[in-house]
Amino acid sequence: MVMSEISVHDVNKLGVLARVVDVREPDEWAGGHIGHAEHIPLAELPDRVDRLDGATIYLVCHSGGRSGRACEYAAGLGYDVVNVTGGMTAWSAAGYDVVTGG
Repeated sequence: MVMSEISVHDVNKLGVLARVVDVREPDEWAGGHIGHAEHIPLAELPDRVDRLDGATIYLVCHSGGRSGRACEYAAGLGYDVVNVTGGMTAWSAAGYDVVTGG
């Protein structure tokens, strides 16, 4: 299966219209996340995968590995998902805003 990917620059250009789901752990999320992102930790994804319904979902993690696994899983179930390459590391390095806290 070929995984769809998108750069942090392209996600940023989409702005709040991009439905972003962050699959990192709660402590990582609290340390800084994309302001309009939703939080579904990777371990909870199988129980909450139905929340990925609708338009394209952009999955993000720390560097792209966990979100890549999440994409493979969700795409295998028929969801329209795209991996954000470089994850929050690339997002922060590009200087894009992050929100801290719960």
